[in-house]
Amino acid sequence: MKIDWDRRTCARKGHVTYAPDDPRLRVRLHARTTLGDVWRCLRCGDFVLGEPRGSGPAADAPLVPRGKVLRDLFVLRFLAVERVVRGVFIVLVAVAVWKFSNSRDAVRRLFEEYLDVFRPVFRHFHYDLDHSPVVGSLQKAFGYQRSTLLLVAGLLLAYALIEIVEAVGLWYAKRWAEYLTVVATAAFLPLEIYELTEHVSWLKITTLVLNILAVLYIALTKRLFGLRGGRRRFEEERHSASLLEVEESAGLVNA
Repeated sequence: MKIDWDRRTCARKGHVTYAPDDPRLRVRLHARTTLGDVWRCLRCGDFVLGEPRGSGPAADAPLVPRGKVLRDLFVLRFLAVERVVRGVFIVLVAVAVWKFSNSRDAVRRLFEEYLDVFRPVFRHFHYDLDHSPVVGSLQKAFGYQRSTLLLVAGLLLAYALIEIVEAVGLWYAKRWAEYLTVVATAAFLPLEIYELTEHVSWLKITTLVLNILAVLYIALTKRLFGLRGGRRRFEEERHSASLLEVEESAGLVNA
């Protein structure tokens, strides 16, 4: 089922009407009815009863996202939410690493005590905790120097900050954020591929595929790095979707 992004957005945010000074353009956006004057919404194109929300020169009219531009904005905001969730999770991990660095010996003793308790239980189900990759990784972490753990916590916080900055920029559809997202995500793809060579899991595969699709989608649809005509074609596409400019062009042709 095809989504009408224009009406969907108007239903949430309300219509956007504008009365341009140019009479030729004004007549294409305005009509009189028995109930009163109606103006065309610059987003969905429906006529709306009442006074326009703005007026003035056509050049001063708001550039209202429509159609495919709204769809792309929805995708960017979905990615922004995903970045926020990931950023918060990484912050929690960084805090956990920092706390662990301050009480490593106590945590190690507690871990060993619980390991002794659960070892017979897991052995009953034919699972050897002493040869578990997870247990081995935790035991290896206990041997790290405190300075190393603090460095890891700092790097995790820096990574979380990048994710949150990306999220804010993507939510507001900032072009710099699109570049940052593509570069930052692509930079970690080799690491994700390397992790798959070490251990394959559906979570890692799904994450890798989603990140690759996100990089391709943003780079191609937003015409980054000069792709598909670059920024010039991107701006032309945005303006060509503007209802006001469409009607202005039609009015000049018919004049």
